Amino acid sequence: MLRACRRLFVTFLLVLFFTPFTQASEKSAQDSEGAPIDVVGKVADHHELAVLGYHIPLPRIMLVDGEWYFYGSTEGAVESGEFVEEDGALVPASGAHITLDMSVTSHLMYVWFGLILTLWITIAMARKYKRGTGRKTEPKGWFQNMFEIVFVFIRDDVAKTNIPDGKYRKFVPYLFTVFIGITFMNLFGLLPWGATATADITVTAVLAAFTFIITQWNGSKDHWEHVFWFPGVPGWMRIILTPIEIIGLFTKPFALAVRLFANMLSGKIMIICILGLIFIFAEIFGNIAGIGMSLFAVPLTVGLYVLKAFVGILQAYIFTLLSAVFIGMAAEEHSHEEGVEAHA
Repeated sequence: MLRACRRLFVTFLLVLFFTPFTQASEKSAQDSEGAPIDVVGKVADHHELAVLGYHIPLPRIMLVDGEWYFYGSTEGAVESGEFVEEDGALVPASGAHITLDMSVTSHLMYVWFGLILTLWITIAMARKYKRGTGRKTEPKGWFQNMFEIVFVFIRDDVAKTNIPDGKYRKFVPYLFTVFIGITFMNLFGLLPWGATATADITVTAVLAAFTFIITQWNGSKDHWEHVFWFPGVPGWMRIILTPIEIIGLFTKPFALAVRLFANMLSGKIMIICILGLIFIFAEIFGNIAGIGMSLFAVPLTVGLYVLKAFVGILQAYIFTLLSAVFIGMAAEEHSHEEGVEAHA
């Protein structure tokens, strides 16, 4: 009896979990001129937010020829007569070009969701510590214990290990926020109707830009000397080493952005493609073949979801760790002898 109840519960979860995905996939199929499944459409950024199979329009904010236009949705912009929709994009009816598009998108919404959750959790835990719970007494509840484990891990094993002892404390809030925020953004992509914000190169580029700015702003005098001057190094070698070091300043955040983006995008595409086999087989061979393929695709997708959850947390850790390494390298005080040996 207990085993039957478990099977019924698991079946209910699968139906509840994958039904919205099926509804969204059917909508994408209609939008892609009858294709069984639109992979690019699923991972691309949209001007609507999909929640449980329903699509909520998002505001459109555009600057055209020095004038701002505000609409509640893409349909509202088209109905106004000021814009027309061509190939899925809004174009001014007058023939002018959009100078700046500040419209809210699905990826931006999930970035906000991740940051809001991070802020809410941090404030809630700070209030508990302020009251003495966890500071004067032991932490209470599994959630506070987990929060403390993660925070102590970021502080001691990430920040303190890679940043000089006298400077690491002021970077802990940033590193902790980055880790928790990216983790939420990655895990949101596990929702069938959700979007992986970090599968957008613009999102990861902005995150990497924050690390780049913090790294260079807190760079020590020796850091900049070893970028532009190389004390103790012959003058003719500076001509070669200086451009390499300057390029290296930008390749580090570039690697941060591309690594996170590529890993999260590939995982999302893999899951969509495997589930898409159900619709492809149903389209080509009929509904029976689609049902038969689901017996293979759904369990495999469940396994991939577990793997993707692990990869999402791992990628958040890697981004945070490399950020700490780059900040520590810039903030560290170097001796001139070390510089000569390093560049010999």
